[in-house]
Amino acid sequence: MALTQLTQTLSPQQPLADKRGYDYDLVIVGGGIVGLTLAAALKDSGLNILLIEAKVTSASVAKGQAYAVHLLSALIYQGIGVWDKILPQIAKYRHVRLSDADYPDVVEFATADLAKDTPELGYVAEHQALLQPLQEFVQKCPNVNYLCPAEVVNTQHQQDIVAIDIKISEQIYTVRSKLLVAADGSRSPIRQAAGIKTHGWKYWQSCIVAFVKPEKPHNDTAYERFWPSGPFAILPLPGNRCRIVWTAPHEEAKALCALDDQQFLAELSRRYGDQMGKLELLGDRFVFPVQLMQSDRYVLPRLALIGDAAHNCHPVGGQGLNLGIRDAAALAQVIQTAHAKGEDIGKIQVLKRYERWRKLENLTILGFTDLLDRMFSNQILPLVVLRRLGLWLMQRVPLLKVFALKLMIGLKGRTPQLAQRF
Repeated sequence: MALTQLTQTLSPQQPLADKRGYDYDLVIVGGGIVGLTLAAALKDSGLNILLIEAKVTSASVAKGQAYAVHLLSALIYQGIGVWDKILPQIAKYRHVRLSDADYPDVVEFATADLAKDTPELGYVAEHQALLQPLQEFVQKCPNVNYLCPAEVVNTQHQQDIVAIDIKISEQIYTVRSKLLVAADGSRSPIRQAAGIKTHGWKYWQSCIVAFVKPEKPHNDTAYERFWPSGPFAILPLPGNRCRIVWTAPHEEAKALCALDDQQFLAELSRRYGDQMGKLELLGDRFVFPVQLMQSDRYVLPRLALIGDAAHNCHPVGGQGLNLGIRDAAALAQVIQTAHAKGEDIGKIQVLKRYERWRKLENLTILGFTDLLDRMFSNQILPLVVLRRLGLWLMQRVPLLKVFALKLMIGLKGRTPQLAQRF
């Protein structure tokens, strides 16, 4: 429903409640990739949904953010029915090369390492390549009202509903919903207003991200190379471009970003290696700090957290967005199943099923990425010996190699029904 159509049905400063006592079954705050994924996953649920997004253009679009999209995430989007719109705009990778600085033993993962006949190990997508198809898909869902730009300014939780005040063009409108879902990012105002505490820490590192064009083909290969200063990833993109994610201590990262293009490329080539020839820098570089965060709880009565509102992890392995996509698929499955059984989807007993599913799985990945970063981002001799022994074993013990690969691409843990259809 268009903004003008929706606001015509709402009265400023007054809630619109029908005879059921609520306007929507579900209100999602945050129209980024994760919030859109949840709305899209519920297209056939029979639930009446309102999706609210505050910004017309996100910072991720402005910075040209790009993500690794794991195999499980691709299967979820296939199950939703939007994957055929996403796939032509993104790059595939069929190989992953994992190495430790200048240590000669390289672990190479390939599609043949998986038992199933899988043509790719994963994908790399720019933010807009995911966002736009999801927006178009959701706008065609008859059970979803997509409100943008609009800002949630207050929420009031009551026994049977949550009242949500929405600011649109300086007017305040109130809607009532059975369930509120926060998909509003790591600084989630919804989470903070609910008093949900978080635990974690900021790393000593920041990430530099940039686009480059190598002289030679990237051959659908993703690289993760660990240096004492932090992980260094090269992700393939369409048009023989690559996205680099360069982790370094804060001051080093700032100094690298302050270099002119030629100096930066010289430093980049030392990390990158010569396997793809001369590099050309495309566009601006950006730097952002890295943190680990886990919310004490993912749910309260009539409230659920998904994506960055619930957790953040180190970018090593490209896990962050994929965890949010799995959150969305899991929550969609839980509430759709409950709704089909006639249960109240906002009840804590229902929402706890989602929390039990996702909280431990996310914590496992948070711990795994933290361990990787700490194990490899140092020159402590016993740890150097231990991690290089691990790489040596991984390359030579198929069971260990396959386990590590499946963990990296999301094929460990409980699989949502959306992904099981394929």
